[in-house]
Amino acid sequence: MSKLKVTQVRSKAGATPKQRATLAALGLRKMHQVVTHEDRPSVRGQINVVSHMVTVEEVD
Repeated sequence: MSKLKVTQVRSKAGATPKQRATLAALGLRKMHQVVTHEDRPSVRGQINVVSHMVTVEEVD
């Protein structure tokens, strides 16, 4: 199964509480922090909620 590299590129200042909670659930706390996750539908759904604040790359 492939992995996703998720990087926070925009600040959470001004974000809704749901978006802040989603960033925390993904493990992102600071700008330019990078985390890796398994490519699952639940993770893809979380990324869709904050897609304007993160960049995603597939890693094999």
